[in-house]
Amino acid sequence: MVYIFDGTMQGFLTAFPRAYTDENALLTSKQAQLPLGEEVCTVTTNPTLAQKISERLTSFDRDAMSDLDTLLRSGMPDNEQIAFRYFHLLATVKRPVGKRLATPEVFAAVTCMKRVGLEIHRLHGFVRFMETASGALYAPITPDNDICDLLLPHFRARLTNYPFVLHDIRRKKAVVYDGKNAFNAYLPHADVVISADEQAWQCLWKEYYQSVNIPSRERLKQMRAELPVRYRTHLPELQIQPIGFSDE
Repeated sequence: MVYIFDGTMQGFLTAFPRAYTDENALLTSKQAQLPLGEEVCTVTTNPTLAQKISERLTSFDRDAMSDLDTLLRSGMPDNEQIAFRYFHLLATVKRPVGKRLATPEVFAAVTCMKRVGLEIHRLHGFVRFMETASGALYAPITPDNDICDLLLPHFRARLTNYPFVLHDIRRKKAVVYDGKNAFNAYLPHADVVISADEQAWQCLWKEYYQSVNIPSRERLKQMRAELPVRYRTHLPELQIQPIGFSDE
């Protein structure tokens, strides 16, 4: 049976006990073509039940909820089923299973979580903020995983007195920091006008990149390893014109 939940941790924890006894259970919140003949059960989130299941799983592994949060943030298409199989094993053996890497369920979950952590680490260096005409900083990102809010502590510590917006364009969400407080916001689109200083800095940055780049000594394989192509969209040094923004 296919158990459909709302994509939240509470939704997952509500669906988990219902799917636990089903050998062929599939947990998902995604719109996808279902296997032919599969029955569908739409699970309504129950915060009380979710809390009980959370406490139960945490009694087996104190890091259970942190792991679940990471798994549900993954951009892998089957991340929710990976999470279900991992926590099914945890609930069965009733002790931490994270080090059982020879077990397929564990290996898949650990791999998934490592990819999330790696992307957070990479974006600490690949995010490019630009100064807007209002003086606030703005950075568009398109991460593989849902990690926008997890990047906040790093940049908040480094831009303590500067208001900024970190915008996940793909998921239409943003983290907004006003110089004192931070909050999450739904942001389907952003019309950004960059400042004159920002235009000048971007020009200098591009000139520097061109000056240190030696076409005859390119190491394309190494460049792709150090700076994956999917992260280059919002790097001004690699763009002729910042995509989707007005410089007027």
